[in-house]
Amino acid sequence: MSTETLCGEEYLRMLKNGASQLNSNRKIVNDLNVFPVPDGDTGDNMYMTIRSGCDAVSSKDIASIENVASAASKGMLLGARGNSGVILSRFFAGVAKGLSGVETARLEDWCRAMESGVAEAYASVVVPVEGTILTVVRESVAKANSVSVEGFDGWFEAFRKELSASLNRTPELLDVLRNAGVVDSGGAGFAYIAEGMEAALSGKAVDDSDGVSLQDSQKLDLSAFTEDSILEFGYCTEFLLRLQSSKVSLDSFDESVIKEYLEKAGGSLVFFREGSIIKVHIHTRTPGDILNACQQWGEYLTIKIENMTLQHHGDRMEKVVSGPRKQVAVVTVVSGEGLSALFKDMGADLVIEGGQTMNPSSEDFIRAFDKVNSALVYVLPNNSNIIMAAQQAASLYGKSEVCVLPTRTIGAGYAVLGSVDFHSSSKADVEREVEDISGQVVTGMISTAVRDTAEVKEGEYIGFSSSDILCSSSDRSCVLVKMCEALEAGKYDVMLVIKGKNAPRKEAEDVVKELQDKYVRSEIVLVDGGQPVYDYIIVLE
Repeated sequence: MSTETLCGEEYLRMLKNGASQLNSNRKIVNDLNVFPVPDGDTGDNMYMTIRSGCDAVSSKDIASIENVASAASKGMLLGARGNSGVILSRFFAGVAKGLSGVETARLEDWCRAMESGVAEAYASVVVPVEGTILTVVRESVAKANSVSVEGFDGWFEAFRKELSASLNRTPELLDVLRNAGVVDSGGAGFAYIAEGMEAALSGKAVDDSDGVSLQDSQKLDLSAFTEDSILEFGYCTEFLLRLQSSKVSLDSFDESVIKEYLEKAGGSLVFFREGSIIKVHIHTRTPGDILNACQQWGEYLTIKIENMTLQHHGDRMEKVVSGPRKQVAVVTVVSGEGLSALFKDMGADLVIEGGQTMNPSSEDFIRAFDKVNSALVYVLPNNSNIIMAAQQAASLYGKSEVCVLPTRTIGAGYAVLGSVDFHSSSKADVEREVEDISGQVVTGMISTAVRDTAEVKEGEYIGFSSSDILCSSSDRSCVLVKMCEALEAGKYDVMLVIKGKNAPRKEAEDVVKELQDKYVRSEIVLVDGGQPVYDYIIVLE
């Protein structure tokens, strides 16, 4: 029997099933990387984005599809990671707009909401590129909305068929996909979500127990906090508190009394109320005191407490910046202890640990903005796949003016930090300087090929800059030397060689000596960055 209407509970089940289907296939989506290096994370980013949306829906929301769509949209906006995650979050934000005022959706309501989702997704990208997730979603929605179908089951069947066809056409629209022999990864991720949503209509639950665990790459290093350690960062404490009618008057209770208490009890506070549920994220040295105090108002639905010294993303949860409000602060994103220390020494007020394969979410940026406590916050993302999440966070943040400076590489971020006077220059001058500097600095990277292509063999080291593979070899040092030759390193005054965590120190010192003998007029500096994925990063300026 065809499904004629959708209620809130059914829509939530569809979203959860879509997330599970994507989770089961995240590695497939991650591997659809146009570059044959281990930095594909589209599947992870999209899964964490939609999962954040599902987790944001409370039991009270399922009374209407409008409420479920709205709550899920807000969760996705905060949890969005990477360009694909941001576009996905904006699509579902558009869907939520289209379902505004709808308690139970009919097919015409759904079709209107899907069109709204497409419009919102396109509006999120300054220069939309066809052959990406945008094309796949637009063509599939247009096709499903144009054909005569019976109920939601018929619509999803038409939608899924066009998704597959549109996805297979993406290499025809983008040379980079055709040359790599892959389809668009964002479009593939969306197709898996749609598969799961369609399956939910017929009552088929997706089992994602065989999916790649997010914890696989985020295992705790228990040695980071030993018997002799001193608690420096405190505990990341998160909970859902259900207000109890036996303890407060639900109709008249002012939750600001809880917020005021928490503001004094810890830092990096994220606090909001939805109905009778209070959601809290806070950093504190005494989580037990907070849990005991908040129990006077309600009872806990969920609790999570983590020692921040052990957390995978380290400096994402660093100590809160205290003291009077600053006028200007700089937030930047890098991966690796050495790089983090370098960027702090150069003037960054806060470093979010992240980069390729571990893109920070919009919520991570919002927490960082809170921590620096500044009237004006400049953001250096240093990765093209992080810029949209930073911009989305800036648009959601209302406590400060946030200016995202579109640095696309570690080299650009390094050069900008070393040259720009953020405190004395006007915002317009800073933006102009960043644009000029970013256009002059050159960044090259070395990583390992994870599959064969026409240019390289699996297991070889690859030297590349931007989207250009410059050289490859089984000898990592040889690749570094060849890459410098290809980038005409002798034309530059300074060469920064940033060693990754997988490159031996002795090897780095030997190859830097070889480069010094080769480029006698250049100043060559070796830094132990400790970054994953890239064995070496070179910055030429």
